[in-house]
Amino acid sequence: MSDFEPKIVAFCCYYCAYSAADLAGSMRLQYPHNIRLVELPCSGKADIRVILEAFERGADGVYVAGCLEGDCHFLKGNIMAKRRIKQAKKLLDEIGIGSERVEMFNLSGSMGPRFAEIAEEMTERIKKLGPSPLNPAYARKQEAADKEEAK
Repeated sequence: MSDFEPKIVAFCCYYCAYSAADLAGSMRLQYPHNIRLVELPCSGKADIRVILEAFERGADGVYVAGCLEGDCHFLKGNIMAKRRIKQAKKLLDEIGIGSERVEMFNLSGSMGPRFAEIAEEMTERIKKLGPSPLNPAYARKQEAADKEEAK
């Protein structure tokens, strides 16, 4: 699909990752427009259910961005998030979506350029993987292609 533009959801901790995204914007750094930011009080609030729901609603990729390890404003929220991402990767592999579609990143609020790099990295990764099998637009295109092939 050469016209594929991935839909990526970024769950960002308010204190660090969201601040880094804000800094990237203030610095007028360019990063892909297909990233949808979801502000969380802490990356530890991104549980597996929320991550899977993003895929159910059509996301092709998801990442969680939290504070640097050892620097969480809620002590261990980013450690919990890292564990949950590991579990989500395992689950996504088991159900056939693929663990490469979800990732965890750690940032400080002053890492605006790194936030922009991460957005670019994830977009390129998901473009290579193609649309998520749960993406409704992809499912409709696939269904139409299957009908055309059957003729």
